Amino acid sequence: MTMVRAVVRRPLPARIVLAMAALALLAPIVAVFLGVVDIPPAHVIGVFLGQGPADARSIIWDIRFPRIVTGMLAGVNLAVAGLLLQTVTRNPLADPSIMGISQGATLAVSLFLLLSVYIHHAGSTDLPELPVAWLPTVGTLGGLAAGGLVYALAFRRDLGPLRVTLCGIAVGAVLHALAIGLIAGWGSNRLEVLLEWLSGSLYARSWQHAAVLAPYTVSGLLVLPLIRRPLELLSLDASVAQSFGLAYRRQFSLALLLSCALAASAVGTVGPIVFVGLVVPHLARSLAGRHSALVLPLTVALGSIVVTFGDLVGRLLGRAEEIPIGVITALFGVPVLVALIRRTP
Repeated sequence: MTMVRAVVRRPLPARIVLAMAALALLAPIVAVFLGVVDIPPAHVIGVFLGQGPADARSIIWDIRFPRIVTGMLAGVNLAVAGLLLQTVTRNPLADPSIMGISQGATLAVSLFLLLSVYIHHAGSTDLPELPVAWLPTVGTLGGLAAGGLVYALAFRRDLGPLRVTLCGIAVGAVLHALAIGLIAGWGSNRLEVLLEWLSGSLYARSWQHAAVLAPYTVSGLLVLPLIRRPLELLSLDASVAQSFGLAYRRQFSLALLLSCALAASAVGTVGPIVFVGLVVPHLARSLAGRHSALVLPLTVALGSIVVTFGDLVGRLLGRAEEIPIGVITALFGVPVLVALIRRTP
């Protein structure tokens, strides 16, 4: 009877994985066909075949495709970073903001834009204005620096999940206050650019943004299978994990560094898109059930799907004045989070 039940249950994870893989492939295809500018499907197909009108080619290859790819990469990074943080901190509410990563990126971007305005307007006019294309790199460095600060403050003789969480909250609060104070006292013509970035947006994201983000995503996905077993042990108490032979401090530090790099690169490129890192891992666990090995691939697929469809919804609802993806994920994330909490025993 037990064997019969096992056979009956086995296809369920396969169907879920196939459904998520299909959705992950379908999402960018749908997003290419739909947008603020209506392009006949025949023209879109023609563009893929190396034909089609020049304006359709420009919209698809220069505008829609780079923002879709950037969104998919950012969604994967944020979702996987959230999964790592929730595992190593053993905190189901952990996401990039709890480690101060989002706040560190925000402060770095704010300082960068302020410096850019100073150089161009108040400083020597012979110096060129700092290019906005540097924002992803600057935000990434700021997020990584914030994660490093949390690590340094939390580290004593060992690293404890509670100490890391508390230090992350404290560092995030300070950096957030500094960023808000900087923005409030600013009032320059760069404020619009910063507010757009703060809302979490894929507007005007180019191949350059995707190129900045891709190495982090690829590197992270290559490393994750190698640390899957240590990650399972990190979800246990430190003494229990060490009894299984785990080098707890080293694996904890590696997982924390990886999560900071993934989250900081995403936040630095598209801004702090909320709830993706928090909700997606919970959705993946809910779908995977007792098949824990499926949590990571489902998290990757769902992160890509949520951001791609969320950006598409924002584009279609807002039309010319598109709604930022950060607003869409907030509207989507709150009811999903409430539903997940209500299902928790």
